[in-house]
Amino acid sequence: MKRLALFALLLVSSLAIAQAPTRVRGTITGLDGDVLSVKSRDGSDVKVHLTSDAGVATAKNTTLAELKGKPVGVTAMSKDGKMVAVEVHALPPTVPQGHTPWDLQPGSTMTNATLEGVADVSGGNEITMVYKDGQQKIVVPPGTPIVMFVPGARADLKPGEFIFTTARNEGGKLVTQRVAVSKDGVKPPQ
Repeated sequence: MKRLALFALLLVSSLAIAQAPTRVRGTITGLDGDVLSVKSRDGSDVKVHLTSDAGVATAKNTTLAELKGKPVGVTAMSKDGKMVAVEVHALPPTVPQGHTPWDLQPGSTMTNATLEGVADVSGGNEITMVYKDGQQKIVVPPGTPIVMFVPGARADLKPGEFIFTTARNEGGKLVTQRVAVSKDGVKPPQ
C-alpha cells in the first residue's frame, strides 16, 4: 500500500513538473508559419510554436505614475536589506498576484501586485506593491526600465527583435498563446 501511494505521489509530481511553463527570452531569428525561432539568452536555438490565435504585444515605455493603481510586475534584487527593482512592467488583471523567486537573474524575485503608492526616497522612488497575502516596498532607481504592453501583430515578430514568452510543453513542442516583443528599441524586460 505504501509503495502504491509513493508511486502515485511520484507520478503526480512528475506530471506537475512536466506541465511547468518554460520562460523563453531571446532574439528572434525567424518566423516560419506558426513556428518562431529564437536565439535564447543562453545561446541555444529554441523553436516556439504559436497557437493559431496567439496574441502579440509590443513593449512601450511608461511611467510609475501611469501604472499607479494597476496590476504591475516588478523583478527585484535584495541589496543592503532593501528590495531594488531591476524592471517594472504592466500586467493584465488576470495574472496571479504574489511574491516569488524569479529567473531573470540569480537571486531575483517577482512581485505581481497592485501598485498602491509611489514615494520619493534616496536612490529613486519607493513603490508599495499590495497583493492578497501581503505587500512589498521596492526601490526603483532612476533608469530602471518601466514598460507597458500594447497590442501588436505577427508582423512585429521580425528577426532581430527581442521576445519574452511563457510556453508549455505539448508533445515535445514548446507552445505559446502570447508573445511580448520589442519595438522601437523598447524590450520586454521580464
